[in-house]
Amino acid sequence: MDDLESYRLRNAKERLESSKLLFEAGKYKDSINRSYYAIFSSIRAVLAKDKTDFSKHSGVIAYFQKEYIKTEIFDKKYSKYIQSAFQIRNNCDYDDFFIASKQEAEDQYHKAMEFYNTVKGHLEKQNGQ
Repeated sequence: MDDLESYRLRNAKERLESSKLLFEAGKYKDSINRSYYAIFSSIRAVLAKDKTDFSKHSGVIAYFQKEYIKTEIFDKKYSKYIQSAFQIRNNCDYDDFFIASKQEAEDQYHKAMEFYNTVKGHLEKQNGQ
């Protein structure tokens, strides 16, 4: 893996660890935020392989959907993971009266962990590790 891929993957792992700590502390909205960013950083690690990036989250996500989900490099279920993580993170961050449940935070954490592990395996395979 090149330096940027590794760096972004380490960021994703750190965000996962933060998500777990926040979840265990009962900070469900913040845990959801970190789970989303674990997914987002994982996606950006894949994009580093393509030597591409975008200034907006929507551009990063759209590129990944087009190049990696629609081509079935990654399972289509991850498209739903990404979209739901994006939506619930927006609710947590911008909806004044949104209450995140323990179950939602736990679900998002597990999906982020699965996504991270899948991306990590993909990048390791691509790099012959």
